[in-house]
Amino acid sequence: MKENRKRYQCPNCGWTSFEEPEKEHLEHCPNCLSGIHETDREGNPCGGILEPVSVWIREDDQWEIISRCSFCGEMISARMNERDNLIKVLSIASKPLSSPPFPVERMEELTRMMGGHGEIGGKFHEQRK
Repeated sequence: MKENRKRYQCPNCGWTSFEEPEKEHLEHCPNCLSGIHETDREGNPCGGILEPVSVWIREDDQWEIISRCSFCGEMISARMNERDNLIKVLSIASKPLSSPPFPVERMEELTRMMGGHGEIGGKFHEQRK
């Protein structure tokens, strides 16, 4: 006899999987970590795509994915699970390091503006452009 398994297809990336019958539905896609925002803060239907923007670690060492709704902008967090794509998780976690919220090439100038010496060094202390 065939098991009653529900097919899951990610609305964002198209990844598919069969869910186990005893498990609840997936909060987010294990492949791209996106999900559907069911309801907004007021309880109204939303339907926007929850895009992963960061990760954080709770006090109990549980990792969670922080997502922002592309429609209403609400941010929520969801627990990671063992099926989540670890490369995608690390990519999201390292994004602030690779794309800081300031122009890296103006680091010396910005440091001077904040009261620092403004020197970031380098092997030959060459002029930075």
